[in-house]
Amino acid sequence: MDLIERIKGGITEHSPTQVVVDPVLEQLGIKLLMKRDDLIHPIVSGNKWRKLRYNLTAALRADHHTLLTFGGAFSNHIVATAFAAKGSGLDSIGIIRGEDDAENPTLKAARELGMELVFISREEYRQKDEESFIQALRQRHGRFHLVPEGGANADGVRGCAEILREVDQDFDIVCCACGTGTTLAGIGLGLQRGQKALGFPALKGAEPLVDEVKRLMDVSGLRTATGREVGPDQLSLNCEFHFGGYAKIDRELLRFIEGFKERTGVGLDPVYSGKMMYGICAMAADGRIARGTTVLGIHTGGMQGWLGMRHRGLLPPDFNTPV
Repeated sequence: MDLIERIKGGITEHSPTQVVVDPVLEQLGIKLLMKRDDLIHPIVSGNKWRKLRYNLTAALRADHHTLLTFGGAFSNHIVATAFAAKGSGLDSIGIIRGEDDAENPTLKAARELGMELVFISREEYRQKDEESFIQALRQRHGRFHLVPEGGANADGVRGCAEILREVDQDFDIVCCACGTGTTLAGIGLGLQRGQKALGFPALKGAEPLVDEVKRLMDVSGLRTATGREVGPDQLSLNCEFHFGGYAKIDRELLRFIEGFKERTGVGLDPVYSGKMMYGICAMAADGRIARGTTVLGIHTGGMQGWLGMRHRGLLPPDFNTPV
């Protein structure tokens, strides 16, 4: 049976690319396209499906019965992995940074999907990539297929490398939000000559991420779309728009997300795509994205992140989440 058919609930294999009419950007001479990966699936949405698809395939081919992965207590990746594993007939284990919270909507969803949750300290979590730590997990939990945090491995890059293959429209710059850098690595592999990729990290102090992106491109074993290395001017980061760090927000960002939804009808998430679109608009306003440029924004999903924001009391009572 095809893997797509194994996942219950209907995966949209190729998400649409739409012209987003935003009067603000139009006045600045910018044409905006958006790859709507948020429409792939309500739970395994955006880049989560792309990063999990070939990891699931590898696990099933190797006759594994369990996926094990890592994430924070409000991680979209944790819920997506739990759902995809269950739909594929696999067990799942989530190694969670921090403490349990029975009312956390992310953890509740993961548990309802059958994921076993293991909570470890932040200090232990920093060891997640060390072989001795992985071996200790194998001794405790038995045989499993390891999916790194955020799906950051060769199979994750392979899935994200398919994004630009699905885009028929011409563009000058493709933009995406960055966590582990896996999506940007896949996009970088799909660039044609004359095209550029710009990543907007959601984490503070993410300047070194560009080296991790290049490493992921290398370990993927994939050739670039042109068969040549990506030029130094083709792939870059803008680290200005993290709003204080991962999952940090303020009223200015919330007002922007509200306004964007009102102008375009497109809802953004507060952790990734919302910050990316804010950055695109700011760069267009100050001329760093020139008039006449066609920008392709990758909507990487993550809309369930609004539930975590509400749970933590980070949203004003009168704020209507754009979902």
